[in-house]
Amino acid sequence: MAKIVLGYAPTRRSIFSAPDAVKYANLTRDKLKSMGVSFVDITDIAEDGLLHDDGDRIRIAEKFREQKVDGLFFPHGNFGTEYEVARLAKELNVPVLLWGPRDERPDENGVRLRDSQCGLFATGKVLRRFGVPFTYLCNCRLEDMEFENGIRNFLAVCNVVKAFRSTRILQIGPRPFDFWSTMCNEGELLEKFNIQLSPVPMPELKEEIEKAKAEGTKVAETVAYCREHFNIAIKDEELETVAALKVAMRNLADRYGCNAAAIQCWNALQGEIGIMPCAANSLLNEEGLPVVCETDIHGAITAVLVEAAGMDQARSFFADWTVRHPDNENGELLQHCGPWPLSCASCRPTIGYPLAFSHPGAVEAQAKQGEMTLCRFDGDNGEYSMLLGNAVGVDGPYTKGTYVWVEVKNWKRLETKIVEGPYIHHCVGIHADVVPVLYEACKYIGVKPDLYDDNEDEVKGRVCGYE
Repeated sequence: MAKIVLGYAPTRRSIFSAPDAVKYANLTRDKLKSMGVSFVDITDIAEDGLLHDDGDRIRIAEKFREQKVDGLFFPHGNFGTEYEVARLAKELNVPVLLWGPRDERPDENGVRLRDSQCGLFATGKVLRRFGVPFTYLCNCRLEDMEFENGIRNFLAVCNVVKAFRSTRILQIGPRPFDFWSTMCNEGELLEKFNIQLSPVPMPELKEEIEKAKAEGTKVAETVAYCREHFNIAIKDEELETVAALKVAMRNLADRYGCNAAAIQCWNALQGEIGIMPCAANSLLNEEGLPVVCETDIHGAITAVLVEAAGMDQARSFFADWTVRHPDNENGELLQHCGPWPLSCASCRPTIGYPLAFSHPGAVEAQAKQGEMTLCRFDGDNGEYSMLLGNAVGVDGPYTKGTYVWVEVKNWKRLETKIVEGPYIHHCVGIHADVVPVLYEACKYIGVKPDLYDDNEDEVKGRVCGYE
C-alpha cells in the first residue's frame, strides 16, 4: 500500500479561544492516529502546537520540506490565521486540505468560542489570492463519517499527485507506424509535467532477454509461476521467451528508474523474438508495474494515475473501446490481446494465441464484472485533460483476448467525447470507484477533468463531504 505522509499544521487566531483550538488540535491528532494516518507534527516548533506565528511558520516549512511531506492538512481549531496557512502552502507546493470542526452552540451569554467555519471562508479566499489549489472537506464533526472518508480521499489525491510528478516511462521501441493516434509530445510532457521518457530500442531489449535466459534463475521462477496460475497453450521454448521478456522489461525499468512502460508490441517485436509480449505485460501489470501496448505513452501515464488513485491496492487493465454491445444500448466491449493482470480475471487465464496475430504469447480470460472506473489521460495542441467515469461489468458474448463487457450511463455521450477528443480508442480500467480522487487530483496536476457521466456536482459532493 502506498505510504503518504501529511504535514499537520492546525491553526488558530488570537481573538478566539486558544484553549479550545489546542483541544481540537489534539482531538484531531488522536483521530488521525486511530486511522493509521502518518503525519509530521509541529509541537516541537510551536509552543501550543498551532500555526499562527510567522517565525514558527518558517521553521515548520523547513521541517516539512526535510520530512518530504506529500500533503498539508490545516485543521482550523478556531478562526485560524489565513495568511500563515497560505504562506506555508505556497512554499511547499503540495496538495492542501482545509477542514474545521463544527462549532458548538453559543453559551447562555451568547458567547462563541471558535468560529471555525467563518475562518475557513477567509482561508479559502486567501489561498485563491496566493494561487494555491486546495481541497475542502466540509465543516463537520470528527466523529462524522465524512471526516474519515475525506481524509482517506485526500491521501489518495496526494498519492496521485506524487506519482504523477515523479513519473518516468520506459518506452520500448517507437510507436507502430500505423498508430498515429498514439503519438505524443515528449518535450511538452517534460516541460509541463516533468514526465520523463526513457527510450529503449529493440536491440537493447533483445540483448536483455538473452542475458535473462543466460542467468536463468528469474526466468525459471517466472515459468513456474505461469504454470501455476495459467493454462499453457504454447510450446516450452515459447513460454521461456515470455518469461525472459518479462524479466528483461523489469530489469530495464529498474535500470532507468521507471514506474511504467509502453512497448511497441507489434510487429517489429515478433521479428526479433518471435512472440507477442501480452503475457509478459500481464505478469508485470500484476506486479504493479503498469505496461501498456502500442507505445501508448499517454496510456501508461493513465495507468500510473489510476493505480495511485486506488492507493496501489488494485491492479489496472489497459483496454480498447471496441464494439457496441449487441443487446445493450449503453454497453461496450473492452478488450485487448492479453495484457491484463491475473487479479482482474474471472477465471483461470490461458497463455496462447491472440485474435489478430499468429505469434504466441497472448492471454485469454474474461475479466471480473462489478463496479469500475474507466479513465484516459490525453492531450493535443498543448491542452491536456482526463476523461473519467464509472462503469459496471455486464454479461455479453464470448470473444478472444482479455475482455469484459461494460455498461455506462449514456454510451452515446461517451462515444462522442472519445471521437471528438483529445482521446483515442484506448482507456485504463480499475475495479474500484476512484472517480472523485482523480477528479480532485486534476486541480493539482494541471489537467482538466472531463466527466463522461456529466455528474460534476455529485462527484464534488463526494470529495467535499456534502453528498
